[in-house]
Amino acid sequence: MIARYNVYMRGCPARLVFDRLADKWSLLIVKVLQAEPRRFNQLRREIDGISQKALSQTLQKLERDGLVNRNAFPTVPVTVEYSLTELGKTLADLIAPLAAWAENHIEEVLRAHQQYEARQGTQPHVG
Repeated sequence: MIARYNVYMRGCPARLVFDRLADKWSLLIVKVLQAEPRRFNQLRREIDGISQKALSQTLQKLERDGLVNRNAFPTVPVTVEYSLTELGKTLADLIAPLAAWAENHIEEVLRAHQQYEARQGTQPHVG
């Protein structure tokens, strides 16, 4: 298969995917939804630190990108559930090794931060 797009070229629409991958909330939401569909408040409880606004905006972006389905059920009040699309599942499969890498190597990264800050004579930066 020959690639029709080149992410190194300005204006390449495939860079939209990088926007999603660069967003920690998108990655965490997709990873959580990999296990099973979730309601909004379930997602909010499982993803510590995400605000209601950030969750809502990120879910809308993921839905627009075709990665997440939003399903509303006719209950009182209306129940809304989010799940991964088939496309979203392919992304979730890639996030698992990335998350594992981050968890397995965070101590090395933090040590590198400390060494860098010591060389620069600056205060450590977290986040």
